[in-house]
This record gives sequence, C-alpha cells and structure tokens, in this order.
Amino acid sequence: MRGIAVAAPGERTARAGRGMLARVGAAMRLPARACALGALAGLAGLAWPAGDAQAADELNLYSHRQPFLIEPFLQAFTAETGIEVNVVYASKGLAQRLQAEGKNSPADVVLTVDIGRLAIYADKDLLAPVESAVLTEAVPAHLRDPDGRWFALSKRARVIAVSKDRVPAGAITTYEDLADPEWAGLVCSRPGSHVYNRAMMASMIAAHGEEGAEEWATGLVANLARRPQGNDRAQVKAIYEGLCDVALINSYYYGKLSSSDIEAQREWAASMTMIFPNQDDRGTHINISGGGVAKHSKNKETAVAFLEFLTKRDAQELYGAVNFEFPVNLAVEAAPAVRAWGTFKEDALPIVRIAELAPAAQRVIDRTGW
Repeated sequence: MRGIAVAAPGERTARAGRGMLARVGAAMRLPARACALGALAGLAGLAWPAGDAQAADELNLYSHRQPFLIEPFLQAFTAETGIEVNVVYASKGLAQRLQAEGKNSPADVVLTVDIGRLAIYADKDLLAPVESAVLTEAVPAHLRDPDGRWFALSKRARVIAVSKDRVPAGAITTYEDLADPEWAGLVCSRPGSHVYNRAMMASMIAAHGEEGAEEWATGLVANLARRPQGNDRAQVKAIYEGLCDVALINSYYYGKLSSSDIEAQREWAASMTMIFPNQDDRGTHINISGGGVAKHSKNKETAVAFLEFLTKRDAQELYGAVNFEFPVNLAVEAAPAVRAWGTFKEDALPIVRIAELAPAAQRVIDRTGW
C-alpha cells in the first residue's frame, strides 16, 4: 500500500485552528503569579516560597512541555473551573527535582512528552496511582499505565518524509525500506539517541527482536547522507535543500512548517510528502504526550480533575489546533488540519512496552553509531 500523500492545509483550515485558540484565550490570560513562578522556577530552579499554603482553588504543575503549548489549556481550564494553575517549566531535570523535594514537593501534576520520560517518573515512584472512570473511558488501555500512574493525553506519529520531486510514489512504504541499499546516501535523521528515535527503535525491537532491529539500524546508518544532527525541522529543510531525499520526523512538524508564518518553512513543507509507514502490517509507530498526579500532591482531587479535563472534547481538539497532535480520546475527531492528512493504521503496541524496551533500544543505537 502506498503512503498517504499530504497537501499543505489550506487557509480555511489555518483560520479554524486560530479561531479555536482565540475562543479559549480571548477572555483571560494566565495569572501573573503563574507566569512569575514559571519563569523563576524554570530558569533559576527555585521552589514556591516555603510556608506559602496552597489555596484550594489553585493547582501546581510541573511541565516539560513548552509554555506556548500549555498556556491555552491552562486558560481553558481556569475559564471552566475558576482554578488557577501555577507552573514550573523545564525541558529536563524535573523528575530529579521532584525526587529531591519528596513529601515537601508542591507539585500536583506532571506533564511531559514521550513515553520514556513518563516511565522515568513511574520508575522513580514519583506518581500516584489514579482511579478515574473518566480517564479509563477516554484513554485506550494500550495508551495508559496498567497501574494508573500516567495517561496519554495526545498522540503523534513517527512518519517518513520524502521528497515530492525525487522519490516516486510508493517507493517507500515501511520503516524497513529505509535500510534498503537503494537509499544509500539519501537518508537524513536527528541523532538516534533522541527520545523520539529511541522510541522508534524500541518499536523495531518489538517487531523484529533486538538482532533484527540492529540489522535494520545498521542499514539505516549506512544510508545516511550526513551524520545525525539537528531536530525534525532540520531534516525537512535538508530535503528541501537537496541534501537528502528521505527523513524520519514526527507528524506534527509537518503541520507546524506548512502553517508557519515564515515563508521559507512553508516552502520546506511543500517540498515533501508525508508517508504513514507499515499500513499493510503492524501500522505506524505512535508516541504520546501524557501526564500523571504527583505522588505527594496536596490536592489530588483537583489534579485528577485537571487530567480528566485534558482528555475531554474541548482540550482534545485543542491539541490539534495548537500543535497538530492526534487526540487519544476515540470519541473526538482530529482537528481539521490534522484530518486533512487522511486516516492511517496505528501500531497498537502497548505504549508501556516502548518504555520497557528503551534500554535495549539505546544499546542498539550505540552499537550501530546512529
């Protein structure tokens, strides 16, 4: 089966996404206290002031996700509930901070990206088991922790980007094709040790075993046009510049680039076609963003309510409008811009298995030099 060729979303689709953001954000802005705490704690590593009792109508959030991605959700939650959210933003180090704080931690909720990062919190016993009929109904079983410590909140696909002009339709349909010598010197990738590629490698181990996955990775590395470098945007730019013809990227990067205010980035996206691989067998590899309730939260009921809010229709639609991600709630349609990409078969491998195989995946990545 051929991959799905994707046309750039039209202006009407872009307007729809902007309209949704305007509706949730027009009436309010994040409280100044939330912004100040986020800036101070995220940049300087400061905690909330000692002895500053948490009000019942407040929630404390530790977030690995960037402010521009999270703020629309916080605005919508506060507008609906009246509960203000104080935020610490950091790309890394929050698990170690939460562990060091112990019972004195002010955190109620943790939000992060990638199953590997969620698993770190679970492995360190930093998340509280949650029993919620709302979460159980909204989040499919293979996208949540069997012990209820974390839940997927949105999905992204690890897709193959190919040059529209230089790769014939149907020439690549699977991840396994990337190791074919036919593509020698034509593949670009960010480093294999990045969490997105490590999860991808874990899915290959689940499908082929460690030996088979290493054989695949060896072939992939042999086909690289340059040493692994940059982020997923850089791989699309490299296709546009003719440095390579094929790359692995997360699906939402295509949406970001094709709707960018920067003309050059729209041109990068227009030069590629997005392939959802392995439609005739296991399906396309999926990763998640997700969250859980901090083990020592002083406000667990509100923390659970916040996670439940993020799985309901308005928030699930917002994931697509803000960041071109797929909803986890099967009762909710993807955002218009994401629906424009067409439907595809997802790999239904339990996402916890990706976390379990991450150490083996890293060993394969190290041995093959990805």
